[in-house]
Amino acid sequence: MKRPILFWLPRTIGILFVLFLSLFAFDVFKGNSGWRILTALFVHLLPAFVLLAAVIVSWKHAWVGAVTFFAFAIFYILAAGLHRPWQWYAFIVLPALIVGALFLVGRHHSDYHTV
Repeated sequence: MKRPILFWLPRTIGILFVLFLSLFAFDVFKGNSGWRILTALFVHLLPAFVLLAAVIVSWKHAWVGAVTFFAFAIFYILAAGLHRPWQWYAFIVLPALIVGALFLVGRHHSDYHTV
């Protein structure tokens, strides 16, 4: 059975967003060595791991993806503060909100969601 675009779109964009977030982990290689690199790399990749797990779980339960991506957007605003340049929010919060909304819309317009 062919799945609709609203099934694939949030999952595809979610994976691309996780890859985008993972790029920020490359800054740990400057000024660190040994175990400090591994520790810093894990800390920098932790949000990406959580969002990737949410995308995987949302393959069966789209509401998990919606809740996780909305929560990530809110957490990022609270953690970064409101005094940052608007570009920070445009490139991190906005894609997370879009993916969360797509999961929510796709869940309501699909026969594939489970409770």
